[in-house]
Amino acid sequence: MRMKRVALYSQSRPAAAASAAAGGGKAAAAPATAEPASPEPAAPQPASAAAPRSALRRFAARYEKPLLLAAGALVTALAVFAAQRTGPAPRPLTQADIDKAVLHTLNTKVLPSPAAKAAEAIAPSVVRVRGVAPGERGDADIDEGVGSGVVIVDSGVILTNLHVVSGSEKIVVEFYDGTESDAAVIKVMPENDLAVLQAKTLPKDGLEPATLRSTSDLKPGDQVVAVGFPFGIGPSVSAGVISGLERDFRSPQGKRTLTNLIQFDAAANPGNSGGPLVTMDGEVVGIVTAILNPGGERTFIGIGFAVPIENAAAGVGIHPF
Repeated sequence: MRMKRVALYSQSRPAAAASAAAGGGKAAAAPATAEPASPEPAAPQPASAAAPRSALRRFAARYEKPLLLAAGALVTALAVFAAQRTGPAPRPLTQADIDKAVLHTLNTKVLPSPAAKAAEAIAPSVVRVRGVAPGERGDADIDEGVGSGVVIVDSGVILTNLHVVSGSEKIVVEFYDGTESDAAVIKVMPENDLAVLQAKTLPKDGLEPATLRSTSDLKPGDQVVAVGFPFGIGPSVSAGVISGLERDFRSPQGKRTLTNLIQFDAAANPGNSGGPLVTMDGEVVGIVTAILNPGGERTFIGIGFAVPIENAAAGVGIHPF
């Protein structure tokens, strides 16, 4: 009797279904030579999922302290930021706060006086002016008189009094840095007792001309300083106030009457003539020209006179006001 051959099924059909179709519902056992069925997809293995977590734990253990410090810093920064965002707004600055701060500064700091600042500002422009008589037979030159002057143009143009240089055979000027130069008179204004000089040699670092200021807003009581070489000593500084305006002055010899002068009480003596009268801003408002002394002594008794700078500046073609 011939035996019936058992069919082999592909892996796409379940064994139970194939057996039922062939043998009437009974499952047939698969022979040993049957192809193995394809395995089901493998479930994720716990070991492969744990590998990244294990590496992360090793990293955290190795850098534990730096990570903790970084985390702490981040938390602190976030806390500060939150406090700034949610904290109360800063109190607005009041006038009382400003006054308190200024008062504290005045009580704890030594500030330069206005006169000192004015003198410092004008100092580079002030010059000593000497009228010189040549010495005989090679002797040293002889000073005939000493006065003051002020540089008004950086090319070496200097304002001084006419009576300082009048009659001198030679004029020598000494600048702020000690440089000496011969000078020539290029213009005279007898009605204002003024002379304009031109220096022949300039300091190697150049000159700083004075700043000129209109006298239109001057008032009695305004503070001023006079800078010059009284009795040849200097540069010397004296401080005072404007004590009058539009004054007239007649020279002791009665040779000249000057008008529209500024009256001031800053100390001036022979040698101050030709020097600048300066505001607290360091700006020139006049050229010191005379002192009042009814007794005839050549010393200051409290009243000096200066030519308004407008008169002097206009005489040399400078009128910036």
